[in-house]
Amino acid sequence: MQNKGLIKLFAFLFGLVSIYQLSYTFITNKVEKDATVFATNRVSESEEDYLEKREELEAQYLDSIGNNSILGYTSYNDAKKKELNKGLDLKGGINVTLQISVKDILKGLANNSKNPVFNKALADADVASKSSNAPYLELFFNAFDKIKGDTKLASPDIFANKTLSDAINFQMTDDQVKPIIRTKIDESIVSAFEVLRERIDGFGVTQPNIQREGNSGRILVELPGARDIARSQDLLSSTAQLEFWETYKPSNPSLGNFLQAANERLKSLVNVDQPEATAKPESELDSLLSDINQDTEDFSPAANPLFSLLLPANPNGNAFVSAAIKDTATIGEYLRMKEIRKLIPADMQFVKFLWERPSEGAEVVGLYALKSNRDNTPRISGDVVTDAAAVFDQFNKPAVSMSMNTRGAKEWEKLTGDAFNNQTGIAIVLDNKVYTAPGVSSGPISGGRSEITGNFTINETQDIANVLRAGKLPASAEIIQSEIVGPSLGQEAINSGFSSFMIAMAIVLIWMIFYYGKAGIFADIALLFNILLIFGVLVSLNAVLTLPGIAGIVLTIGMSVDANVLIFERIKEELAKGKGRGQAIADGFGNALSSILDANITTGLTALILFIFGSGPIKGFATTLLIGIVTSLFTAIFITRLLIDWYSEGKGRDLDFSTAITKNLFRNINIDFLSKRKISYVFSAVLIAIALFSLFTQGLQQGVDFVGGRSYTVRFEKAVNPSEISSELNDVFGSGTNVKTFGEANQIKITTAYKVDVEGIEVDNEIQNKLYTSLQKYLPDGTDFDSFIIGSGDKSLGILQSVKVGPTIADDIKKNALLAILGSLAVVFLYILFRFRKWQFSLGAVAAVAHDVLVVLGVFSIFGTLMPFNMEIDQAFIAAILTVIGYSLNDTVVVFDRVREIVAEKGWKAGENTNQALNSTLSRTINTSMTTLVVLLAIFIFGGESLRGFMFAMIVGILVGTYSSLFIATPVMYDSLTRKDKKEE
Repeated sequence: MQNKGLIKLFAFLFGLVSIYQLSYTFITNKVEKDATVFATNRVSESEEDYLEKREELEAQYLDSIGNNSILGYTSYNDAKKKELNKGLDLKGGINVTLQISVKDILKGLANNSKNPVFNKALADADVASKSSNAPYLELFFNAFDKIKGDTKLASPDIFANKTLSDAINFQMTDDQVKPIIRTKIDESIVSAFEVLRERIDGFGVTQPNIQREGNSGRILVELPGARDIARSQDLLSSTAQLEFWETYKPSNPSLGNFLQAANERLKSLVNVDQPEATAKPESELDSLLSDINQDTEDFSPAANPLFSLLLPANPNGNAFVSAAIKDTATIGEYLRMKEIRKLIPADMQFVKFLWERPSEGAEVVGLYALKSNRDNTPRISGDVVTDAAAVFDQFNKPAVSMSMNTRGAKEWEKLTGDAFNNQTGIAIVLDNKVYTAPGVSSGPISGGRSEITGNFTINETQDIANVLRAGKLPASAEIIQSEIVGPSLGQEAINSGFSSFMIAMAIVLIWMIFYYGKAGIFADIALLFNILLIFGVLVSLNAVLTLPGIAGIVLTIGMSVDANVLIFERIKEELAKGKGRGQAIADGFGNALSSILDANITTGLTALILFIFGSGPIKGFATTLLIGIVTSLFTAIFITRLLIDWYSEGKGRDLDFSTAITKNLFRNINIDFLSKRKISYVFSAVLIAIALFSLFTQGLQQGVDFVGGRSYTVRFEKAVNPSEISSELNDVFGSGTNVKTFGEANQIKITTAYKVDVEGIEVDNEIQNKLYTSLQKYLPDGTDFDSFIIGSGDKSLGILQSVKVGPTIADDIKKNALLAILGSLAVVFLYILFRFRKWQFSLGAVAAVAHDVLVVLGVFSIFGTLMPFNMEIDQAFIAAILTVIGYSLNDTVVVFDRVREIVAEKGWKAGENTNQALNSTLSRTINTSMTTLVVLLAIFIFGGESLRGFMFAMIVGILVGTYSSLFIATPVMYDSLTRKDKKEE
């Protein structure tokens, strides 16, 4: 081997850099372990809320030593930024996909146009978006073109307005306006991206990840380690739409008259169930609305649909009524009815009703009546705010201080003057919630400084100031996909992933020594160096390690021995021909190179397609697989060669590539594979027929990734009956709610499509509340709602993981999965055609891969409901299918490479030499398959519940793929060759 010195230097530097990169991870782990010991020694388990106290102490410890020098070249704070990124499934936290509303941006660009054609086009685009994956903007343009008539996009009341006057004029055609609007939309999405990034930077989460997904208006945000999930969701979905409104006086007679008229009208509009107890003291409503004289004591919901839900307002505030939080949705629905809006008195016809933001632990909130106008615009908007900070008010309570620009200061002075003169309040509204509505007691306020006060926590004021400084989102942001993983589940994933990793590593290392003796030791050294390089590259690229990523590394361990096996088997063949050891080693490496490259390139192509079309953890799997393929090639071809050359060149050193037990294994085998091809055709045809019959009759269990919905992994203290829980939850969420055991008997997975079309955190909270209420009897006494949501301490009870996928993104995931599979088949067909120059080789490879995919799908269809682990078809399953495709092609290409080599030397000879090629690679095929299979079994058994379905698909795929490379791919290739082809060879 030439340039050994250069290769040694490169390997040394590559290894040194990897160790340096990983050193930061070792340092942070050591410091955090010290922090845990520090907190544990100071807070006993007997103390109340000991876990929270320990977490607080750990944080204080890490803050105190954060900038101290460690080993002279880093500090904890510095190392934390450079450590190996752990994904959501290993660290816990939240991963969401936000959909920025392009409709909102369009309405903003058109200055909330009232043009009927414009608004009809928006409505039509809304309908079309439910059944189309096309971008919303293109759907809007298509809808507008169909109905526009003489109306143009450049109409004065659409886009040729004052706001866009520098870009669009009245003379422009629609084709001229469209690219401008596309640019404006893209700029708004970029603005939203930057706003979210600034908010996240101020949130304090280490190693956050935020990415744009093309031009779809979607933004992916991952916050590993985030504990306060509700706070995270509010931070991400809040538009920070700050507004200042003047309120109506609570004692305004028109308000009381309206409520009374609305109550009377609702009696004929709604049907309300009659509760057992209906009487209420007359004085309660009298104190609520002193100007309404009631002549009845019947306050039942049926007799008083609205009044029965209302409570007295705080007499010291500017809310005019109050209500229980659980009733606000019903009251809001009543007040939005067209029949009720018609009853509003003329002097307040544009009134805007908004609820108070509920403080922590509150059960009742106030309802405010705000002075609005025809355009429903506030007196002052949040765009006048130039700075915001978390402060403490005069009573030493957390508050938010704001500064305004010159325009805002003038408007603020006028608004406070009006409120003082009218003796009304000023409602400070953030995202349609009234945060505070103080009165003005000392006349107009100049200078443009104001303060938001209320029942806030310090975290809340920090978040409010953070989003106000970052600015408002240019449009609403809905969470269309989310995954929330509790920290305890993340730690379990690390433990199970590490266990499977070490067991698989040990098995492979021992097997290589058992089978190849001393040469196996050198292969093991190269393999260990390969693992070091994989982790070093992961850290260098700032990639995220996920649980599927660990599976990808473990799979790389199994597959990386393939290159060494190919090399060692070829060396053994050269030795059998009587060549000297040095020449045999050189020829063995040289002859194996073509097969190694072809096999790894085909596997790499499928991994690349998986990386392009996958998302989240699946992208992590593809990342580690791609890195593993590259590093495996380097270590197998160069590092193993260096070690073998070094050893074999020493005097008196004998290097055999086998042991006494394995020396004669698979030698002199002469199986006539081609003569058995008809049997294999029939056998495979039967398998495929059974698979297709099951697929068409029974189908597949599609996960929420493909159909949309929400799933929750819930753990209990004792074993539960999933059928019993399923029956109860179907009564709550409707039919179709699926409950099954997930892992141990005390853990279940709940999947529901309840309100799958409705976006918003409110629906997520509603479902979690319903789950808590329904499952409370199965939980230990005293388990409150907060403990149920985040998991109960060390016992890790309650919801450990939740996943939400909206129907739109589910369609996209399904489409991408299909494209990934078809794309991988097409790319591999073309690559094999390019390498082997005959379409018959491509046909044989694709036939074998299609056979493998259909059989795996059939197995999942037949046994989907019978196996004691999750066998849903989701993104992880697609990753498994693509990996099976890659593995099957790896095997097939090695066989084809040997067929090409032998046939080029000896011709076809009626298939005799094709059989010889199959027999000569049989040792490699079985060796690699068995090694990979054992590794997969280790992950299947020890890798955790979330990976079992994924690994099962891989195990079935490896078995079927090994069979198909021998009995399908090569026979199909041979049979498709014409006599002329065979004669030419």
